[in-house]
Amino acid sequence: MEGGDSVRRRRRPAGERKTVGLLVAVLLVAVARFVVVAAMLDPVDFLALQSIRKALEDAPGSHFFSSWDFTGDPCAFSGVFCAGDRVVALSLGDPRAGSPGLLGRLDPAVGRLSVLAELSLVPGRVAGPVPSGIAQLANLRFLALSRNFLSGTIPPGIGALRQLRTLDLSFNQLSGTIPASLGAVPALSNLVLCHNRLSGTVPSFYSPSLVRLDLKHNNLSGEVTVLPDSLQYLSLSWNRLEGPVGGVVAHLVQLNYLDLGVNRFTGAIPSSVFSFPLTSLQLQRNRFTGSVLPPEEVAIPTVDLSYNRLSGPISPTFAAVRSLYLNNNQFTGEVPASFVARLLDSGIQILYLQHNYLTGIQMNPTAEIPMSSSLCLQYNCMVPPVAAPCPVKAGRVKTRPTAQCVEWRG
Repeated sequence: MEGGDSVRRRRRPAGERKTVGLLVAVLLVAVARFVVVAAMLDPVDFLALQSIRKALEDAPGSHFFSSWDFTGDPCAFSGVFCAGDRVVALSLGDPRAGSPGLLGRLDPAVGRLSVLAELSLVPGRVAGPVPSGIAQLANLRFLALSRNFLSGTIPPGIGALRQLRTLDLSFNQLSGTIPASLGAVPALSNLVLCHNRLSGTVPSFYSPSLVRLDLKHNNLSGEVTVLPDSLQYLSLSWNRLEGPVGGVVAHLVQLNYLDLGVNRFTGAIPSSVFSFPLTSLQLQRNRFTGSVLPPEEVAIPTVDLSYNRLSGPISPTFAAVRSLYLNNNQFTGEVPASFVARLLDSGIQILYLQHNYLTGIQMNPTAEIPMSSSLCLQYNCMVPPVAAPCPVKAGRVKTRPTAQCVEWRG
């Protein structure tokens, strides 16, 4: 009896045996699934993605990481793109407009995705440094980490990425200098570092592929030396750059946008820039001097030369410009008659000539300026013939004091 009781005690109830068997089966399936996943993706890439995930999280309202279940295939994760068993592109965050983005930091493990060609981060609140390991990604062609809270310096090694075509680190809190090595990346076509806290000088750029250079809103200083002929977009505004620009800008004949405003540039404005195929020319708030005499009619829609030290007569070649800002300079003589005709015909939408030394304008006092156009003439060496609203910054004084007007005849 004792032996039979012992046998009976060792037997489990049928229901319990089924439960244990089911648990074992589930465990085996999970292990097999993990093994399959690991076999589908290179183990180094798999671990790198895990580290990247641990360092980031969805901002409130974002659900980007909801698909990042590491028991599944990482190549099916949102923002992960594979070729074979390797990650070749990583887009972190929901790219749809209005997405709240991500929180956290970029883990150095991103530098272990050794065949990565594209890395992007949607606008959000990711802070900390740009991982220096990114400089190890020899195949990287596209790097965009804009509109976050990244700080520290730009890793110098990024300039060694010979395949890099686009680098966008704009709207962050980066400091330090722009690595000189970036100026020699042969494939670089877009460099966007605006709205940071970068200092030092603008490197010499030799890349024959560079078409867009945007360094505005930083703390850059010194002279601009070498820029490639390939440039189509150049913005250096809101810095502390100085010196003449004629030798650097005059040969950039492919430019369609030029903004050098709010700097300390000096010397003459090269007349050749007025013949470039520009949509906007922004040279305001510098220290440019001398006369401005374009060689032919200016076809640029918007020209801003305000707040400089430009002098001499206003050239009639500007009559075709739709928005013309020549205010706060030292221009003299009469306003060209062609300006008046264009203004009254709504061809000129904005004509700001205030705070100069102009002595006349051939306009009938009864003329009506179209509602779509704006004219400001106050604080010149003449009485404005028509009453027209001016910007608040123009002040309330209508006419410059007679003692300041050498050519005053009024």
